[in-house]
Amino acid sequence: MKAQVLVIGLGLIGGSLAKALQRHEGIHVAGYDADALTARKAFKMGIIHSSPPSLERAASEADFIIFATPVGATVKLMEQSKFWDLKEGVILSDTGSTKQVIMEAAENLQHIFIGGHPMAGSHKSGVEAAKDVLFENAFYILTPGKLASEANISQLKGLLSVTKAKIEVLAAADHDHMTAVVSHFPHLIAASLVHQLDKESEYSFTRQLAAGGFRDITRIASSDPVMWRDITTQNKDMIVEQMDNWMEEMQQLKYLLEQNDPHAIQQYFHQAKMVRDELPIAGHGALYSVFDLYIDIPDVPGIISELTGYLAEEQISIVNLRILETREDVFGILVLSFQTSEDRERAKNCFARRTVYDSYIS
Repeated sequence: MKAQVLVIGLGLIGGSLAKALQRHEGIHVAGYDADALTARKAFKMGIIHSSPPSLERAASEADFIIFATPVGATVKLMEQSKFWDLKEGVILSDTGSTKQVIMEAAENLQHIFIGGHPMAGSHKSGVEAAKDVLFENAFYILTPGKLASEANISQLKGLLSVTKAKIEVLAAADHDHMTAVVSHFPHLIAASLVHQLDKESEYSFTRQLAAGGFRDITRIASSDPVMWRDITTQNKDMIVEQMDNWMEEMQQLKYLLEQNDPHAIQQYFHQAKMVRDELPIAGHGALYSVFDLYIDIPDVPGIISELTGYLAEEQISIVNLRILETREDVFGILVLSFQTSEDRERAKNCFARRTVYDSYIS
């Protein structure tokens, strides 16, 4: 495949996409960022092939232009693109996590636009965190505009195929509804749970008890507030609809509790368990996730550095580590978090080969 690709915005997503696209032979990936230092850094790191000084000139040479910027910035750039001297047949796309706002802006363009949303992320941000494997096994949603033909969609799919993402085509409204259910609304729930904890001034020890499971289930509340402000305002109608459904569900649950029927309450939890257990395990969904490995370790000096040393020997990166419990008379529970299920499996095998740790792993 031979083509000129311009990626505008060289953060985690744009940088990772630019790096992954270099797997194509014959592809030239130019990168532009409003921060010239970021663009220079991306070039020196080999994330892009070139860093053109002029956005308009780079755009005029491109066969594909991908806006990897926040949705608000992308809409402004799309408006500017009307004045760019673009190639006939150029395909424009984006990486925004809400699609209706983007596709409404695309209605005013005279060039082919196919919205995109790679559902991948990381605990790190910025071009320094870019990696070509970020999108592997993640869903990559495409939302074609009115000028996009099946041939155009196939062209973009062909370009993105090297990311090894699972590419699906959806209507913008369908995308925003689905992501509201499994991503946007859960962020609001997590944030509201943390706010509820924050109001527990009378029982100050509650915060200590929140160190385990509560902290895990509200992890997404630690996401970038500016990004989630934008997502929430851009997809507010879908999220409000989910909130109405949630409040109705809470009223039904409240009624169950008031009736205090043990059988009905058990059935409620049983139904939730059945649905939860049937959810797919492999791959990535709409929420950024990490893959945890639990290890019961003896509480002895140097044990953590020994274990992480084994991972370093085999070039296995960890996202995070934490200890759930450690006292002098019990094993400590070490939790190692990995970016992918493959990394977790490699770590498990790494420790299994050191047979002294094999029985501690779960």
